[in-house]
Amino acid sequence: MTDVLLAVGTRKGLFIGRRQRGTWRLSGPHFAAQAVYSLAIDTRGGRPRLLAGADSAHWGPSVFHSDDLGETWREPARPAVKYPAHTGTSLERVWQLHPAGPAAPEVVYAGTEPGGLFRSEDRGETFELVRALWEHPSREKWVPGGGGLAVHTVVTDPRDADAVTVAVSAAGVFRTRDGGASWAPSNKGVKAVFLPDQHPEFGQCVHKIAPDPVDHDRLYLQNHWGVYRSDDAGASWTDIGGGLPSDFGFAVAAHPRRGDVAYLFPITADIDRVPAEHRCRVFRTADAGASWEPLSAGLPAEEHYGTVLRDALSVDDADPAGVYFGNRNGELYASADDGDSWRQLASHLPDVLCVRAAATA
Repeated sequence: MTDVLLAVGTRKGLFIGRRQRGTWRLSGPHFAAQAVYSLAIDTRGGRPRLLAGADSAHWGPSVFHSDDLGETWREPARPAVKYPAHTGTSLERVWQLHPAGPAAPEVVYAGTEPGGLFRSEDRGETFELVRALWEHPSREKWVPGGGGLAVHTVVTDPRDADAVTVAVSAAGVFRTRDGGASWAPSNKGVKAVFLPDQHPEFGQCVHKIAPDPVDHDRLYLQNHWGVYRSDDAGASWTDIGGGLPSDFGFAVAAHPRRGDVAYLFPITADIDRVPAEHRCRVFRTADAGASWEPLSAGLPAEEHYGTVLRDALSVDDADPAGVYFGNRNGELYASADDGDSWRQLASHLPDVLCVRAAATA
């Protein structure tokens, strides 16, 4: 069985899991008493680099990195992510850390609150504000989501280093095709059910986007009500939520190699944020959203109330793929067979905020 590195960010620190010769071992917490809202495992070089966006109630937010699989961590002498003085604001939180594709091997993006995107050219040690998004003409009309005004999702096109898609709560999807020099909203077909005009140019509360591994023009989107697919790199979106017990949720992930395969964790409603039908189930599509099947073998069968947040569902790149999720009950689950069966890796952790995994051998 492939060795796997698993990083689990919680409200009170980071836990590191290692699967070696089929046996799991969990250690931590690192960054004790700090909330870890964002994680990335950058496997583009030789040895993986781990990146963590940790938030200390005393010292504030920072970005740390580790080049020894989480044994030790380094924080830059100066803040890695810092808003320039002319913006008149300061960093509240790092919501997303995303290594760009192979066409940009040193580039890492950071999505932040208050609604900013930063770009690093040294694998996450220093970042610069992407000013064109920050200065977008629509910004003055962006409204914070329930968790704040945040760039929480970054997707890069492996074919084109200049093509980047971001999701902002609650401003919707924005895309650039010129390396960040200009940005345009891309929300055609996505509803904003909480607005009088349910199809605005921007203002949707997009919760997460995941790219298909085979068709690079295909994206999956979990909205604040609604599950969507794009077949034109985000220019337009089609509803694929039929067959789910609820189309509200936070998380979506795509299989690392199999096209048309994606995973969701449906939530009952925005005013009742518990698993749909009070059942702990991941839903999988194998036909790009035409149909969905529940995956629950090995998951709790009794009534369940653990909410899975937008970055707390993840896949690794093993074969077969590992699928992982953690919830606000502090439970951590793993599948080593594409989601067909599950086992619990941990319980009684602090609230799980984000999960990332990668094969290491």
